[in-house]
Amino acid sequence: MNHKHLLLIRFSALGDILMTVPIVEALARQYPNLHITMVSRPFVGSIFKRLPQNVQFVGINLTQHKGLGGLERLYRELRALEPDAVCDLHDVLRTKYLRLRFWMAGIPVSHIVKDRCARKAFLHASHKVQQETSFERYAKAIARLLPFKQPTPPCQLASQATHRGGIGIAPFAAHQGKIYPLQQMERVVSLLSAQGTEVYLFGAGEKEQSIMEQWDKTYEHAHSMAGRLGNMAGELDWIAGLDAMLTMDSGNMHLASLTCTPVLSIWGATHPLGGFLGWGQTIDRCIQKDYPCRPCSIFGNKPCRLGDFRCLHDITPDEIVNRLNEVVRTHRSSNGH
Repeated sequence: MNHKHLLLIRFSALGDILMTVPIVEALARQYPNLHITMVSRPFVGSIFKRLPQNVQFVGINLTQHKGLGGLERLYRELRALEPDAVCDLHDVLRTKYLRLRFWMAGIPVSHIVKDRCARKAFLHASHKVQQETSFERYAKAIARLLPFKQPTPPCQLASQATHRGGIGIAPFAAHQGKIYPLQQMERVVSLLSAQGTEVYLFGAGEKEQSIMEQWDKTYEHAHSMAGRLGNMAGELDWIAGLDAMLTMDSGNMHLASLTCTPVLSIWGATHPLGGFLGWGQTIDRCIQKDYPCRPCSIFGNKPCRLGDFRCLHDITPDEIVNRLNEVVRTHRSSNGH
């Protein structure tokens, strides 16, 4: 197990990629002489470049590697990097092919174990207990190649806060079952703005940016940050200076979790005990309704059994604002403000 160059692979989704960050960071510090290459989507490169110098990032545009021929070209590109061990942190058809090819070349391989049976049982259990987290699964996959234990928080990647004060809000997520109703979220923005709190809105995509720009124009203290911070690392530095960050079960929850900023997250179709809560986050900072139909799914990509996502609609804007104000007071008190 005396490896010199470890190749790590994780292509999607954003939250899952960001959940590798504290594990890779800890691995790099535990093995400063180990060359670690992280292979992922190009847009997350600015985050991994914050890690120790023995971590190299390789961004792959998967649209250029379609089909079996494309996968074989990708394998050759990665093989040319000369890793002596490969860890698949994704375990999908594409990465299974890649690790098979490395194994055929005599290179030791390992992969994440998702344990879908345990996840399915969790959905139907009347009493929810903490499931193995993705952080634990990543650490175990790496540990099959070299001795390694999951680190403990924090993982502070912001080089310096580029702003001080205010509340960040990331209103969007990949699936409807994870998004607090936008009309109600607008009310949250309205209430915060009315009390004089500066609100910074985070999101991507044309539709999301359009909504945030409208809120920016409508409410005096609301500011859309879309396209204004350069890259994901720029967002990280801005979030690091906030008093609190409000997110869904989303990539932004995981991004904010890489700073020392308090994160308050809203949960609907998914559940924080399912294994995907942010790094260092605790369930007391999660807003959720204890309904028997929750969770609908592990990933939030299934239709609501009742057709209305009442688990999200029944969370009131006043409840969210009160919780945010409480988090801000605690944060400021702990920092001597």
